[in-house]
Amino acid sequence: MKRIVKQVCGIDVAQDELVVCFATLDEDYSLNLTASKTFVNKKPGFSQLLSWAQKLADRNVSLLFAMEATGVYHEQLAYFLDNRHQKVSIILPNKISNFMRTLEIKTVTDSTAAQAIARFALERSGLDLWKRPKAIYRQMRNLTRERDQIIHERTMVKNQLHAERTQAFAESGTVKRLEARIALLDKQVNQILAELKALVKSDPEIESAVELLTSIDGIGELTAIIILAETDGFALIKNRRQLASYAGFDVKEKLSGTSVKGKPRISKRGNKYLRKAMYFPAMRSAKAEGSHKATYARIVARTGVRKKAGVAVQRKLLELTYTIFKTQKPYDPEYYKRQQVQLV
Repeated sequence: MKRIVKQVCGIDVAQDELVVCFATLDEDYSLNLTASKTFVNKKPGFSQLLSWAQKLADRNVSLLFAMEATGVYHEQLAYFLDNRHQKVSIILPNKISNFMRTLEIKTVTDSTAAQAIARFALERSGLDLWKRPKAIYRQMRNLTRERDQIIHERTMVKNQLHAERTQAFAESGTVKRLEARIALLDKQVNQILAELKALVKSDPEIESAVELLTSIDGIGELTAIIILAETDGFALIKNRRQLASYAGFDVKEKLSGTSVKGKPRISKRGNKYLRKAMYFPAMRSAKAEGSHKATYARIVARTGVRKKAGVAVQRKLLELTYTIFKTQKPYDPEYYKRQQVQLV
């Protein structure tokens, strides 16, 4: 009987269910997709999943639970397994999607996705084990996302108010109620901002990180908080390219033979909150003196597409936040000028 050297539960996480594939790697490097099963994405399902996996597992070999970072739907399961001293690896979605392209999978389903995650975890050596992030990152993320939802709601109410005021016979009662709702939403936004500032001040490490990121032209305090919150302090990020892909700024092309059949576009498969947070900072940075203004002007001159240039600046600015965070050195606004002088 062949000896098992690795065993993995690949888990495709959805809002309501967990599709799991149990797979092993033998000493002769043969890969076996042993079993698969679906569980509800709730605590009873977590217990059933763990019991099922432990029955299948070889007790002499460590068992790894591997899953994608899918919004917030994977978090409860990750904490559940970690509380029970299980090994967990959370993999960025772009890594799995890129890996799946190398497999002979004609139809992508929850089942094939779970198989791909299991195979990825078995074939990759040195996968990082998940460590629960600091609670403050979760609090910051919850608050910034709540603020985003309130801002969206306030915009809708303001549009309703404008429509009501501009019609021939405006209802005074409706106008008053809409104005009251806007005032309430304004108050809630201010409350959230106050809570965020208090959170940042409560943690010297976070306060220092925010100060570092805001040294970059165009990055304000709220944007810095969103970046840190959505990346758990760049916990899963290993390089700038990975960060761009995590945010959905990676370029996606449609190819057929040697011809490009579609225009290159950003994938938008990543974290939408990061992309949204980078929009206004990038627009400000593109107008200021420096490399971002030069990048914006160069792309507009070459393509004539301002949106494309704006996205390029968003990506470049986001990647810069990673560099500043990792080097722990404040942004030097004179760096670009010195580089230009050296090129002359």
